[in-house]
Amino acid sequence: MPAFMEPFRIKAVEPIPFPSRAQRRRALQDAGFNLFRVPAAAITIDLLTDSGTSAMSAAQWAALMVGDESYAGARSYQRFEQVVRELTGYAEVIPVHQGRAAERILLGRLLRPGDLSVSNTHFDTTRASVEAAGARAVDLPAEAVGPVAFGGDLSVPALRDLLTGPDGGSVRCVVVTVTNNAGGGQPVSLGNVVAVRELCDRHGVTLLLDASRFAENAYLITERDPAQAGRPPRDVAREVFALADGCWASLKKDGIANIGGLIALRDADLARRCRDQLIAVEGFPTYGGLAGRDLEALAQGLLEVTDPDYLRYRAQTTRWFGDRLADAGLPVLQPTGCHAVYVDAAALLPHVPPHRLPATALANELYLAGAVRVSELGTLVFGRPDPDGGDDLPAPRELVRFALPRRVYTKSHLEYVVETAAEVVAKATEIPGYRVVEQTGPLRHFTAVLAPGEPGGPAALPGRPAPDPTSPPRAPH
Repeated sequence: MPAFMEPFRIKAVEPIPFPSRAQRRRALQDAGFNLFRVPAAAITIDLLTDSGTSAMSAAQWAALMVGDESYAGARSYQRFEQVVRELTGYAEVIPVHQGRAAERILLGRLLRPGDLSVSNTHFDTTRASVEAAGARAVDLPAEAVGPVAFGGDLSVPALRDLLTGPDGGSVRCVVVTVTNNAGGGQPVSLGNVVAVRELCDRHGVTLLLDASRFAENAYLITERDPAQAGRPPRDVAREVFALADGCWASLKKDGIANIGGLIALRDADLARRCRDQLIAVEGFPTYGGLAGRDLEALAQGLLEVTDPDYLRYRAQTTRWFGDRLADAGLPVLQPTGCHAVYVDAAALLPHVPPHRLPATALANELYLAGAVRVSELGTLVFGRPDPDGGDDLPAPRELVRFALPRRVYTKSHLEYVVETAAEVVAKATEIPGYRVVEQTGPLRHFTAVLAPGEPGGPAALPGRPAPDPTSPPRAPH
């Protein structure tokens, strides 16, 4: 099969906006220079996230029509439960409306003040849930020099040292995120999960998966581990699930649907406590904040997502896109995973220090150049305000993520993004940094208001005229 040939036909289309350059400048300023606050009507290509942005299949749309909307014990829940049990092997299946509800409920029932949650890398909402429970999130990503096949692994030596050290008794759970979203979208190897399982057994620690991209991780295992070559991705996924005590997932990713999540566990008592909390905040345990039609679409999506042809297309498309962005001059993290291409903004913008948010600066410039929206995974997301009022404490890396919605964009859409990136690279030395003007809470990046330049500097972009709202619309380039 040729690279990137979509293993599907397109049956419905949606028009996309083409805001003029003046309109883009105005939209970014009105949004406080925060791309989360820019309305979708002002976006041409939206690569902000792969969460909930996928195109559903004909079978999923058909499944909506048989959704059972009974409040309790609906047939749609029974189908969903059956599919999840077959996939994961976990007896306790709890639907929720999305991933952050799952992690907030599960970690809130599992963790106590003073506990430690250890991960290959906690994502932003996961860390917030850990801290909301009074616990502390500890990241132990495996250290690697240069590109490696499984850059998402958890550091087994570091975990061993922690568990045998003075803080070992405080480790309540280990969370392996597959794939490692905050770590460049890199996969976790099967051998790494086996080694982590052995340490957890030795020290009596619960092992959980953030399985939001379980199918993509399984496919990359079959592609990069010679011992697993040729295995069906679904079989590999089952083996990974079998090594853990349970999982949570945003099914807005590898459920290939627009809403939904789950908690799945072996421990019936922990599941009971989760259901008690779920009733208070999500709904009855057999619908968990979802409509019956959503459960039907999710069950079908969980069957489709492990199709080898689909996963091959997904991985090949991301690889091609990453190579083209690198050709355009962006410092792309290699090898690419499946769900996104990650770019090192600090390498492209060495003149912008971490506290001036180089990842935000690059993301905003891509929007200004072509109405392309991507996400910042640098100091705005993973850094912290200095408690003493100084510069922000920087994130480990200044990454920009080009997330690919499933079954949405074609090669020509991505070529447009590459052209936009080349335009930005050509003027990289002119790109200004940003500062935070307003922020709230640990998830500040969703709502923060920013401004370019140093404190007290102009609100307009340096060297650029204020937008003219009367300017006629033009093509993005």
